[in-house]
Amino acid sequence: MAHTVAMTVDADATASTDQPELKRVMGPKLLLLFVVGDILGTGIYALTGQVAAEVGGAAWVPFLIAFAVATITACSYLELVTKYPQAAGAALYAHKAFGIHFVTFLVLFTVMCSGITSASSASSAFAANFTIGFGLEGVSPLPIALGFMILLALVNLRGVAESVGLNVVLTTIELSGLLLVICISMFAVFGGTADFSRAILFDTPEDKSVLLAVSTATSLAFFAMVGFEDSVNMAEEVKEPNRIFPRVMLTGLGITAVVYVVVSILAVAIVPVGELAGNAAPFVTVVETAAPGFPINALIPFISMFAVANTALINMMMASRLLYGMSRQGVLPPVLKGVLPSRRTPWVAILVTTVIALGLIAWVSVNTDDPIVVLLGGTTSLLLLAVFGVVNVAVLVLRRDPVEHSHFTTPTFLPIVGVVACIYLVLPWTSGRDLAQYGIAGVLLVIGIALWAVTFIDRRVRGYAHTASVPDHTQQLDQIT
Repeated sequence: MAHTVAMTVDADATASTDQPELKRVMGPKLLLLFVVGDILGTGIYALTGQVAAEVGGAAWVPFLIAFAVATITACSYLELVTKYPQAAGAALYAHKAFGIHFVTFLVLFTVMCSGITSASSASSAFAANFTIGFGLEGVSPLPIALGFMILLALVNLRGVAESVGLNVVLTTIELSGLLLVICISMFAVFGGTADFSRAILFDTPEDKSVLLAVSTATSLAFFAMVGFEDSVNMAEEVKEPNRIFPRVMLTGLGITAVVYVVVSILAVAIVPVGELAGNAAPFVTVVETAAPGFPINALIPFISMFAVANTALINMMMASRLLYGMSRQGVLPPVLKGVLPSRRTPWVAILVTTVIALGLIAWVSVNTDDPIVVLLGGTTSLLLLAVFGVVNVAVLVLRRDPVEHSHFTTPTFLPIVGVVACIYLVLPWTSGRDLAQYGIAGVLLVIGIALWAVTFIDRRVRGYAHTASVPDHTQQLDQIT
């Protein structure tokens, strides 16, 4: 999902001669690893047990539904990307479709918030696997989660080339980990101990119907499918972004969907749902059950740590670049556009997003008894489903805006289905979401609105008009990436 938008502002806001440009280092191969690595992270490693707690053995069904909704939205993005190749992005599409500057800002800031909640969820999952891997059961995971987030900030400050390089390593490890789980599961399959009949059984909580349980599980499983939209926020650091994004996006979605379905079916076939449901480290249990005493068991928590670390790193990179970009355009305070001259990384934005993440982790840990991964993962999917709904509506509205060149056109019924699906999975009485997710999302958006209001008032006081427009081929403006 592209998240770029161009806004006309005063010369002080648009001119960035005092700041160096970000460096383009990513090609199609690195970008594919970026997409796959982001999608394959925390969701499947940490939430398989939570999804099973809602629907029982048919845990693969919510993952498949989530993939379908994500793919429908991806098709909407492909139409808009090819229709407006010079400037693609959720916020830009919202602005072109509705022409309301504040709505444009809300869409963009919501995407940034989703990156922070996703990374915070991943840091909590990292801490849980850390305590298991090092035999520290009973030790509070909160200091570990906070320390891990600080470490990510240092990596992010080091530079995008180093961050992307680490992403390649972590993606390789997390994909290898899932393949390892599949291979070890074959011991149980060929040994006759796997029971695939469990994979078609729905076992829902007593207070929920099958439909509501599937909706709740899908709302959570959708967190496992997000990530394809993060990559476009790195557009300023990607070579030829308009050409390679569509192919890479769909390829990444397809790869992860196949892995998710296979792994979730094997998990419930090998481990009784009662042991899997709510398990914070489900794949450790799967490997131990499939091959008792197999020495690889001790490695699974560490592989899971690498996987969720990758999700956290990518999302914090995305969130900091969005905050930096909004500051460059004069939408947020100018102090946020500071770039380290030596490393060419947006250090102020990195610092601010890290502080928000640290506060969020600490706040949720102290004020709720719900699993942090579930609460923050659900909040992430809530925020992004709202954005996806706007994008699907924008596709239909912008059909009235023809362009001269040929472009990809998604069948009209797909965006309509996408809008309905997104609304269904956002509303509390149909999605079955914990109300605390709406509270967290609301607090984050209030912070963004407050920053926007301060900037807006300051610009008015200084006598500047705060307007927004779509860039054309004759005047290319800076883009938020």
